[in-house]
Amino acid sequence: MRAFVKLLAIVIVSGLALTSASAATPQGVFTNWYKLALELVRHTATYTPPVASRSFAYMSIAAFEATASGPSSLKSLNDQIQGLPLAPKREAGKTYNEAVVMHSTMQTMVENLFSNTGPTGHHAMDAFSKKMASDVTLGAKKDVVKRSEKFGRKIADSILKWSMDDGGAVIQNMGFPTTYTLTKGPAHWVPTNTIGLQQNPLLPSWGKNRTFAMPDGATCKLPSPPDYSEDKNSEFYKQANEVVEAKKNLTPEQKAIAKFWSDDAMLTVTPPGHWISIAMQILEKQNADMDKTAEVLTKLSIAEADAFIGCWNGKFQYDLLRPITYIRRVMDPKWEPLLNTPPFPEYPSGHSTQSAAAALVMTEAFGDNFAFTDDTGTKDGLKPRSFKSFSAAAEEAGISRLYGGIHYRAAIENGLAQGRCIGAFATALKTRK
Repeated sequence: MRAFVKLLAIVIVSGLALTSASAATPQGVFTNWYKLALELVRHTATYTPPVASRSFAYMSIAAFEATASGPSSLKSLNDQIQGLPLAPKREAGKTYNEAVVMHSTMQTMVENLFSNTGPTGHHAMDAFSKKMASDVTLGAKKDVVKRSEKFGRKIADSILKWSMDDGGAVIQNMGFPTTYTLTKGPAHWVPTNTIGLQQNPLLPSWGKNRTFAMPDGATCKLPSPPDYSEDKNSEFYKQANEVVEAKKNLTPEQKAIAKFWSDDAMLTVTPPGHWISIAMQILEKQNADMDKTAEVLTKLSIAEADAFIGCWNGKFQYDLLRPITYIRRVMDPKWEPLLNTPPFPEYPSGHSTQSAAAALVMTEAFGDNFAFTDDTGTKDGLKPRSFKSFSAAAEEAGISRLYGGIHYRAAIENGLAQGRCIGAFATALKTRK
């Protein structure tokens, strides 16, 4: 009940915002639907970070293609994204309402991608959609509205059809395989809790999914992590001991950093949603137009979606055990990390990979040494944090996982490098005519 009231409150607030002059513009429609999607991520059980990143990418690409099809400086991405079909064409000489096109596109995308959300989410989507439709059609000619709605659905249907064979369209058992053979040997991942569902790792095949901008999940290769060893003089032991010492000596600031970037599934907007939120905060402050909004969010979401595919490819290639497993086995059987350990292999760090990819896109969009304050966690009781640049934020997101006790340093540093490699494919996309 509390979740329903909270989400419905978001819808009401968003609906009231639509009465402003800017909210009924295409970019207002796009960002308001995106805000609802960020809330739906919290209320949809299958929306772990990789799944969320996939949906954000498809939503953004649909909005981008809808915009590029009209009076815009954007050009279609169909010849640059893996398998993206040609977008439907508009009727020559006919008038379209761009806000209605965007509403129809996003409504179709969000309602489809979040079709498995619970009653709370469906009530929110219905209420939001009705309010949005009322505002964007106010004063518009019926034939233009009908044509625009139809075209928006065509764009969305084209993207949704394309999405169905990417390897991530169907999530069964919340992403945990019902059968899975653990790799034998002390270096490999084993379950880190007693939850029945999580005795097998999350989404082990995700690294094989079709990518967006980069060629495939193995494109940005990782160096091997330090060789497993229980010798106190080994690099592996030293990196595990660093996690132990970090936990023992955590400062209040380091605890705040770990919790700020935790972004747990089902409790927050997830790590990719966190970076989407940062981008939206900046875009809104700059009063960015639709072209800029679509360009930034599309490149960003593509970078993040590819980052999770690349990261998961590495995770299941190396299948490395988590610090909690090693430390309890070798160093201290009663040791506890600050944060809950996610149910999948350790190397590389997903937060590091996707944050570095995101930071590269954001730096391209807004400039190097762009100072900003991020208030994504405010609604969850977290204080805003300020950064001197996007790369500084990405590095903090990475090291937060060491403070949290869930990653070794190699996973963080090599994950950041992998993310920069992946992000470069997104920044290379040609988005303007």
